[in-house]
Amino acid sequence: MSVATIGFLYAGATLSVMLAGIPIAFALGFVALAFMYAFMPAASLDTVTQNVYEEMASITLLSIPLFILKGAAIGRSKAGQDLYSAMHAWMHRIPGGLGIANVFACALFAAMAGSSPATCSAIGSAGIPEMRKRGYSPGFAAGIIAAGGTLGILLPPSITMILYAVAAEQSLGRLFLAGIGPGLLLVSLFAAWSIYRFRSEYTAAKLAYERGGTTSPILADDKYSMRERFSTLPRVLPFVILLTGVMVALYGGYATPSETAGLGGLLALGLIAIIYGVWRPKDVGPILTATLRESTMLMLIIGMSLLYAYVMSYLHISQSAAAA
Repeated sequence: MSVATIGFLYAGATLSVMLAGIPIAFALGFVALAFMYAFMPAASLDTVTQNVYEEMASITLLSIPLFILKGAAIGRSKAGQDLYSAMHAWMHRIPGGLGIANVFACALFAAMAGSSPATCSAIGSAGIPEMRKRGYSPGFAAGIIAAGGTLGILLPPSITMILYAVAAEQSLGRLFLAGIGPGLLLVSLFAAWSIYRFRSEYTAAKLAYERGGTTSPILADDKYSMRERFSTLPRVLPFVILLTGVMVALYGGYATPSETAGLGGLLALGLIAIIYGVWRPKDVGPILTATLRESTMLMLIIGMSLLYAYVMSYLHISQSAAAA
């Protein structure tokens, strides 16, 4: 059987298994094992466990569950909501300030967690209801959180960059540095769009009011005194300091990404214990459970995808595709 035929069979089997609803990790593993049994020496099946373990036994991959732990500690406590509230209090006077506050909150949380789903969950749970309450349209409110959540895969410590660094054998520190500029550019563009879109919705609401007396919450003007603004800082500043410290340790060459992730995770747990009283087993349990579930899911996908790629390489599918 030709390499091209095997390659089409490989792709077709993968799509069929995935469309059947099997989780990604098990789908990749099943297809890889099936083609190993059919087209590779029988002895290759004896080395499956060893191959997967050797690929996953990377010190760089160790940082994934640790960064996820840091994000879960912040996202599953009131730290995420306090972060959003502080940004809103300081930026409410700017047109579209509530939307900008959500964008900045997403950026800060993404820089702490490195995960897009965690960013959307932590900031969106508080941000979307508040924006809807103040007259933001459903699409505008959801769009801000959806766009802001994507910053989690770009701003360091991005879990996606960690996976790419392992797969492509590139420097993780250099990848993190390369993501800062584009990340900040996207934050600026999202904030500018929030201002533009808010002005459009505000103008439409004002015209509706002038014509028919129809009022909208978007016309209301929240007011915060300086005392109220500064009262939001004590709970937020420790996490900003944590973010700054982690970045300095990482980019200053004082610690490796894995050491930085471990330090950040422990400090995040310590901060929520001191500031929010989250230290009892019943409080910490959901954080550790969420970390374990997401880490296990990612590590299984990584392990099976590496096995999947190994089979492709052995059968010369990837080499033939590149040559073609």
